[in-house]
Amino acid sequence: MRIASAIAVIASVCCLGGASSMNKSTNLVQSNFAAWNAHDADKVASLYTEDVIYEDVAFGLAAHGRTELRKMAADFFANIPDLKLEIVRTTSSDNGGSVEWVFSGTDMGLYKTRKKFSVRGASVYEIRGGQFSGNRDYYNSASIMRQLGVLPQAGQ
Repeated sequence: MRIASAIAVIASVCCLGGASSMNKSTNLVQSNFAAWNAHDADKVASLYTEDVIYEDVAFGLAAHGRTELRKMAADFFANIPDLKLEIVRTTSSDNGGSVEWVFSGTDMGLYKTRKKFSVRGASVYEIRGGQFSGNRDYYNSASIMRQLGVLPQAGQ
């Protein structure tokens, strides 16, 4: 009986601790998406470490450090003034995780088509000290370009 009680206590402490860190990660992800959707480059940057490496793999962009990330976010907001990110699913651990999302908006500056687009994607991130220390976004940029009419539809 003592062994069963000890295992139950250990399991509850372990799981509660894990849930707490997962909740912190989930809250950080939600705060990040809220900042992007508010088009607040300063708030976005504040959620990342000073030495963050943020990569937009699809477009070959990288921000090294919070200052470059702030500029990257501001550029996205200028080029896609109605930029919207929707969380589809998240996974998290103590020091990182991933988020599946839908990215949509109207192209006003990237190709200047004034057309709307929507694409599914995913981010893989690392956390250090309660902030994002790394982020890599993956999505199909050809899908965006096809929707905007700057790349022929597949099979044409």
